[in-house]
Amino acid sequence: MQTFFQVLNDWIWSLALVGLCLGAGLYFSIRTRFMQVRGIGEMIRLMLSGRESKAGISSFQALAMSLSGRVGVGNIAGVATAIYAGGPGAVFWMWVMAFLGASSAYVESTLAQIYKEKDDEGRYRGGPAYYIEKGIGLRSYAWVFAVVTILACGFLLPGVQASEIASGMHQAWNVEPWITATALVAVLAFIIFGGVTRIAHFAQVVVPFMALAYLLLALVILGLNASALPHMFMLIIDSAFGANAIYGGMLGTAIEWGVKRGIYSNEAGQGTAPHAAAAAEVSHPAKQGYVQAFSVYIDTLLVCSATAFMILSTGMYNVRAPDGAVLHEGLPGVAAGAGYAQAAVETLLPGYGSGFVALALLFFAFTTIMAYYYMAETNIAYINRKVHRPWLTLALRLAILAAVAIGILRAGGSAWTLGDIGVGLMAWLNFIAILLLQRPALRALRDYEAQKKRGVDPWFDPEALGITRTDVWNEVARSRSGSNEGDA
Repeated sequence: MQTFFQVLNDWIWSLALVGLCLGAGLYFSIRTRFMQVRGIGEMIRLMLSGRESKAGISSFQALAMSLSGRVGVGNIAGVATAIYAGGPGAVFWMWVMAFLGASSAYVESTLAQIYKEKDDEGRYRGGPAYYIEKGIGLRSYAWVFAVVTILACGFLLPGVQASEIASGMHQAWNVEPWITATALVAVLAFIIFGGVTRIAHFAQVVVPFMALAYLLLALVILGLNASALPHMFMLIIDSAFGANAIYGGMLGTAIEWGVKRGIYSNEAGQGTAPHAAAAAEVSHPAKQGYVQAFSVYIDTLLVCSATAFMILSTGMYNVRAPDGAVLHEGLPGVAAGAGYAQAAVETLLPGYGSGFVALALLFFAFTTIMAYYYMAETNIAYINRKVHRPWLTLALRLAILAAVAIGILRAGGSAWTLGDIGVGLMAWLNFIAILLLQRPALRALRDYEAQKKRGVDPWFDPEALGITRTDVWNEVARSRSGSNEGDA
């Protein structure tokens, strides 16, 4: 069975998907006139603004929720795996994926805002399934995406996060896997049965704290290894283009693993972040597009880079060529994963570094599992729009709890393979969708920038832009128009 999953994973993550991720990111960068560069100031301003309502969450909460999905084991174990399989140059291609992917993140998140709906409880819901059906008009395609997302986020991806939590806890404190599984399942059950609001409030507290603590520790380690930094950066750049003699034959592998782990970590274009983006209460869809574009930078350029720099500057990593040859062995006998980061931090905090990384991994991965649940639940809500099937939500909750337990107790090395399959399937479906449905997001960007030039806080009027099937925004526009007439 493991061989079958590996073959399937290799087929899904062929060079075609790598090219699609990079090509779509470059295309959207050009179409948006590199908004990921021009709009950095606006991204930061919007990230700290916004409001919460009964129907939606604030921009910052939506950012925290999406970051809880983006910032996970991919930022620690995923980076180590990329270095192991693609060499130090894979880090550079992760950066490229983040830069180009920020524009993809803008497009998908803005589309999620444009085509969002209100569920039976009056809360905003949205995501790729919603904008595929309403924007493209392909309901069957939308159902395929919804089912794939439920399968990926509800069954395949949680096992990766859970298994890495257990691995970190066992390496740091020799905690038995069954103890970790029991504790995780109990806490996760409490939160997911509390609903999206509980998830949002938990994420907005935990995510910024854990990310800042991790980044501060990385800065201290880099400061102590300052003399090694010039060589480290040259190694990354030279290896990225095959110029380094040791890694000269790994150019294609470096690109493949950099893109693969880059999109696994920052999720740009994958179709996961739009679920949280749609839940935000904003006056214009582009606002959440800007915020979600910035979250890609936080994930990869900050958190992933912190892990990579700690590992590379201390030499605590192994590199294995595609033919099996050992090119660098800083940790003999240690498999690629969180152990690289734990060994790197141990150089600064002997006896404590491993535990710190285990705690960071716990928070990173746990909030990611919560985000996966929310994404799967949103697609359950999509399926339930016409015919209410309350048992589906209960089945999802029980299934994700089981997936966490199985991921810790049984999955072993297959967890990453299954996770990659889930990410790859979603990426294929979503990239094709946003390439077909890009115009509304681009119109929204031009409209937003035009209103900003006039010195007003932008409001969205879809009818004025020729965008249809946007019932929520039409209602908002009518309400605002009526309010203005009353004031007059």
